[in-house]
Amino acid sequence: MGLQEFEEYAEKAKTLPDSTTNENKLILYGLYKQATVGDVNTARPGFFNLKDKAKWDAWKAVEGKSKEEAMTDYITKVKQLLEEAAASTS
Repeated sequence: MGLQEFEEYAEKAKTLPDSTTNENKLILYGLYKQATVGDVNTARPGFFNLKDKAKWDAWKAVEGKSKEEAMTDYITKVKQLLEEAAASTS
C-alpha cells in the first residue's frame, strides 16, 4: 500500500453516504491526519468548540501510529464503510 492508494481512498471517502456515522467520520479524520501530518501538533480546542474538539480527540487517539500504519488503517476503514454502504442499498 502506497501513497497513491491512500490518496485514491481519500477521494473514495468523499463519496461515503450521509448516513455514515459521526463516529466513523471521526475515526477516518484521525487516521487521515495521522497519515498526512503525524502526531497531534496543535493545542486542544476550547470547551465550546465541540466539533473541533471531537476531531482533535480522534486524531489524538491514534497518536504514535506510524504514517504508513495510519494509511493502511485508513484504507481498511474506507473499504469497510463502502462495503457497508453498498450492502445497505441492495
